Amino acid sequence: MSHPELLVGTSTSDDAAVYRVSEDLAIVMTVDFFPPIVDDPFTFGEIAAANSLSDVYAMGANPIAALNIVGFPSDLDMSILGEIMKGGASKALEAGIVIAGGHTVADAEPKYGLSVTGLVRPGEQVTNAGA
Repeated sequence: MSHPELLVGTSTSDDAAVYRVSEDLAIVMTVDFFPPIVDDPFTFGEIAAANSLSDVYAMGANPIAALNIVGFPSDLDMSILGEIMKGGASKALEAGIVIAGGHTVADAEPKYGLSVTGLVRPGEQVTNAGA
């Protein structure tokens, strides 16, 4: 999809999009989530959040906010989900951002990640093509 303010879209195979909102400001948007890759729920939350945040950092942007994205089985103990989200929150705190909400759906297996929004000056974004 093409739009005059869309600075980075699907054509570069980047993990984030960049949209110019003014002459000196663009927003970077990404979403990333996946099933557990470690056994510890807190550590899984940290890894998933760091992975999501890294997409914004890789574009040369500074993250400002995130939303949780959760898939969770109804038959698992909710304390596991709590630990996953605490892990994500710890990485958000480390990055100096707020998790402003999110969305949860029932799923056959746990999944967690973030939709992260960041800021960059137009023209200063880094893409796969320019890295």
